[in-house]
Amino acid sequence: MAARPTWQGHLKLSLVTCPVALYTATTSTNDVRFHLINPETNNRIRMVPTDPDAGPVERSDLVRGYEVSKDEYVLFDDADFDKVKLESTRTISIDKFVDESEIDRLYWDSPFYVVPEKGAGLEAFAVIRDAMKKQGKVALGCLVLRGKERQLALEVRGKGLVAYTLRAQDEVRDAGDYFDDIKAVNADEDMVEIAARIIGQKEGDFDPSDFKDRYDDALREMIKAKTKGGKGTVDVPEPDDTNVIDLMAALRSSLKGSAGSEKTPAAKKAAAKKPAARKKAAA
Repeated sequence: MAARPTWQGHLKLSLVTCPVALYTATTSTNDVRFHLINPETNNRIRMVPTDPDAGPVERSDLVRGYEVSKDEYVLFDDADFDKVKLESTRTISIDKFVDESEIDRLYWDSPFYVVPEKGAGLEAFAVIRDAMKKQGKVALGCLVLRGKERQLALEVRGKGLVAYTLRAQDEVRDAGDYFDDIKAVNADEDMVEIAARIIGQKEGDFDPSDFKDRYDDALREMIKAKTKGGKGTVDVPEPDDTNVIDLMAALRSSLKGSAGSEKTPAAKKAAAKKPAARKKAAA
């Protein structure tokens, strides 16, 4: 396996344990990345750690500090962090099982592939995995990851498991702080019906390959243009807000436009069934 594990330790269910490794399930290696450049010299700017009194310092010589009062810090080095040992530092202990629907989507965070290490623990991993699959539940556990203990939700995927870090309650803002001030509006029933029909016409299956980062593509095109000496300007006008007076007309035009556009998978299935229905009616 080419990627390096993000974490290595054990997966534990009651008295059954097995060695596992976590691998980051997503990647950002294809993103367009920029560096800070001095336009007068075309030199890349280097971020040098600097002490306001002593000047530049080596990053390897630095320690971390927690500010307890103004300009007063409690210092921590790597050895101090190693002394904070919880079971979740080296072990994912499964505490309970829940239905996936019980976990609000706001709490789901980063996904990791959970892979068994080679050796005697492979059978124990298979037992835990297959038991989870049989029960159809999501497992909850904890793990110290990147300097913080996170709750994990683990689910079966193929021959392995996927662990999602879950945000803590104090990390999720209350929706009421944002939604409570939205003024109550009674939407026109006819307009809602037309909008619902538009939604029905655009129904389809989720395919992640359908999404293309057009902003990223535009940046790459601009990079090519600038490399050749051009400006590569991209100018896209913002849409106008739909006025209440024009809302019904906009909905009706959208409904006609959706009907004349390429059919979605759901529409294609419905169209495929129509000839058979006509034959049956003729018979």
